[in-house]
This record gives sequence, structure tokens and C-alpha cells, in this order.
Amino acid sequence: MQIVHQFIDGELCPGRSDKQIVVTDPATNAPIANIPLSSHQDLDDAISAAKSAQRLWKKVAISERARLMLRYQHLLKEHHEQIAQVLAKETGKILEDAKGDVWRGIEVVEHAANIASMMMGETAENVAPNIDTYSIVQPLGVCLGITPFNFPAMIPLWMFPLAIACGNGFVLKPSEQDPLTPMLLADLFKQAGAPDGILNVVHGDATQVNYLLEHPDIKAVSFVGSVAVGQHIYRTATHQMKRAQCFAGAKNHSVVMPDANKQQAINQLVGASVGAAGQRCMAISVAVFVGESQQWIPELVDKLAAVKPGVWDDETAGFGPLISTNAKQRVLRLIEIGKREGAQVLLDGSEVSVPNFENGNWVGPTVFSDVKPDMEIYKQEIFGPVLCCVGVDSFDEALALVNANPYGNGTSIFTSSGHIAKRYQSEVEVGQVGINLPIPVPLPFFSFTGWKNSFYGDLHAYGKQAVRFYTETKTITARWFEDEGNNDDASENEAKSSPNMTINLR
Repeated sequence: MQIVHQFIDGELCPGRSDKQIVVTDPATNAPIANIPLSSHQDLDDAISAAKSAQRLWKKVAISERARLMLRYQHLLKEHHEQIAQVLAKETGKILEDAKGDVWRGIEVVEHAANIASMMMGETAENVAPNIDTYSIVQPLGVCLGITPFNFPAMIPLWMFPLAIACGNGFVLKPSEQDPLTPMLLADLFKQAGAPDGILNVVHGDATQVNYLLEHPDIKAVSFVGSVAVGQHIYRTATHQMKRAQCFAGAKNHSVVMPDANKQQAINQLVGASVGAAGQRCMAISVAVFVGESQQWIPELVDKLAAVKPGVWDDETAGFGPLISTNAKQRVLRLIEIGKREGAQVLLDGSEVSVPNFENGNWVGPTVFSDVKPDMEIYKQEIFGPVLCCVGVDSFDEALALVNANPYGNGTSIFTSSGHIAKRYQSEVEVGQVGINLPIPVPLPFFSFTGWKNSFYGDLHAYGKQAVRFYTETKTITARWFEDEGNNDDASENEAKSSPNMTINLR
């Protein structure tokens, strides 16, 4: 069984604590690694290393920082397959999903290589007689990243490359459920020429997180995870007068209009609802069928019934296991609650098993219809391959339903009407909107813009404009033109990478 160390001041080092966490294979629940719970002294050492390295790093020419990112993205591409295989084995993701996880992170590193243009300040001449004013953008110091299990490559790469390119030091506390991928990312970062101490990786649970949040040398915190933890981190960090941005939970709706391309809508809902076993904050977990489109639900169920879970290297598998036995039991519990509450079960994946991997955390595609807003399966983020179908009579009713939800991470609409699409993108109270696309994840040069209970944080951390203090940003990703005769069998990844028109509304 692999022993995973910490990465502090450019070196692998065991933890001073004798406490460890066992990492298990989600497909078998067999142990695959042990990681140390970092002691307070370990955490102090990591922060001290980042602080010392940052004092010198902030003086390094910004063009040289950009070159580090160029070298890093080259190494990530060179080791793309290796990283994806490590990621797939420890998360349970099928290989194609794992490759997508890594690639979206690589795109952020490429964006970080353009850091020079993002670090420019402002000037104004003669703000008063014979007085000029200029602003400069400077790094904060040591930043902290706390990342979840579901994207162990992409989300750490959202954080430390940009922070370090800006001249900061960084401490990463990845999920204790899949630490092997972040450790590999750190090793490649060192190989790219990163100075010792500028990136440090520590391990632990809530105890270690709280210590890091209260440390006076941590100046800013980024977090992705559940609502309860995000709220706690935001309150704790801001109480310590730190900058904080916390991306939390979601209950993403996809509205299907009767004038939509039926095959495109159905095909895309399949991948958006059960891809990655539904374990992503941008998954579509509620499909709102308007008017006659409700007649399409049986065909959607048939498509989902054909999707089978499997192990990471099974090329016939549509998705993998849930991350842990606790995650599986939570999903199964919510499925049973949905049945008791009176939702109609059109497809039940509770008893799914995979031959030769019966001990894995398997849940098959599950579909409920006749779901009401007061049901637990509607109110809670299930975080599994479960789709709730809701029928409404009109677009206005669908819009009102989405806007009444306390979450506002992502949403989509399938329609051939430009008028309806424009109304939806303008009036829906959700931060990321897809038009004829199921999962509107913006590329790195746009903000990830969750609203309401999906985001807590410091909006001005994204830009210089003072208006950002007082407004929210909505990102629209749209495929405007469709061939009516097109049976779009494109995979979700192909849909996300296809040419789009993206509008950033402020």
C-alpha cells in the first residue's frame, strides 16, 4: 500500500503526527494508500516555507513567472495520460472523465501563462492640478486552497497556478479521499522549475482546516465543496479578516421547451445527469419539461437505462462508482426518501452491481418523475446519478420554479426560440446559463459565477472594477444555431468544447 507524504518546502516529508487516513479504491473499497494527518507543526512549516519563498518570488519578473507556467503546462500535457490514470484509480472516474478533469486544469495553467496582461494597473493624469495617480497590482502573500474529492486535478489547478503566477505563495489542502493526484501535480510543478516552498501540500480533515484558517500568515482562502462547509470556511476566514471565495452546493435545473431539438436535449441530459456518477457541482439534477416535451420522458429513461457503471478502464462504462461507502449510503437513503414521498420511480439504480467488483460503491442511473418542490430529493443536492423530472405547463412556470430554488450555480435551457433563450438568460437568477448546452462551465478567461447559496465570497477578487463590488456576473454559454434535422449524438465533452458564443454580462 502506497505511503503518501506531505510536500513542504520542495521536499516530501512524513507527518509528525502518528495519525493517518486510509485512502480506498471506490470500485473495491480496498485500501490503496495511507496519508498522514498533518500536525500543527507541519502546518506551520508549510506556511513558513510559503512565506519565505514568496518574499523572493514576488520580486521575480512577471515574464519569468509566466514562463514557469508555460513549462508547467507542457509537463502536464506530456503526463496527461499518467495523471488521468492515477486520478481514475483513486476517484473511480472512467478514464475519459479523468482526462477531461486534467485537461480543464491544463487550460487554467495556460491562462496563468498570460498573467502579465492581468496584472496591469491603471493611470489617470491630472486628477488634480499637477497631480497624477496610478495604481499597481501586488500579491497578497500566502494563499490557501481547500479542494474537494470530485475534481482532484482541475480544482487545485484552478487555484495555485493563478495565485503563484500573481506572485503569491500557496498552501494546498486537498481532499483526504483522493490525495494522489494533487501530490503528482505538485511533483510536476517542482520539475517545471518552481522554487522550493512556493507550493506546499498538507493533509488532514476539519482540524487541520480550522488551524489553517486561523493562521495569521494566511491572507486569502479559496474553497470548493458543500454548502455547510463553505459557509463555515467563509465565516471563519472573514472573521479572521481574510479574503475568501467559497464555491458551494447546487441544484441545477435544465428546462426543456417543446420546440427544442428532441434528440439533442435527451442525449445531453443523459451525460449531464449521470456523468461522473453525478458527483459534480454543475451536474443537471432536475429536468423541467414544459408542455408537450413531457412526452419525451420515457425516451430519456430508455437512454439512461442503457448507461452502465463500471471500473475506470472499462471502455463500455458510462460512469464509475461513488467516492465512498458513506456517499453511496447517502444517495440510497435519498432515493428511498423520494419513494416514500410519493415521487414516481421510472428507473431505479439502487440494486446495481458490477461483476467482479461487487464491493464497490455502485449506484445506477435513477429517474424520478412527479417530483414536487417540497420533496427532499428536490431540495437536497443528492450528488449521485439521480435525475428528478418536473412537468410544468409554461415557460413562465419553469422560470419561476428555477428562480425559487435557493441555489444558483448553473442552469440550461433547450429551445429553438431566440426570444425564449434571451428571456431565460436575462431573467433566470442563476450565475451560469447554458443555451442548448447542458453544463455551461466557462473557460478560464471567464469567471466561475455561482449565485445565491452556491457561492460565498469576495467578488472583487476577480477584477479591478469597483462595479464588481455591487453587481454579480452572469456567464452565458450558448449554441444559437441548430439544424432541425440533426440528431446530435455528440458526447457532453464534445458539446462543451464545440464553438460557442459566450457573453459576459455585468
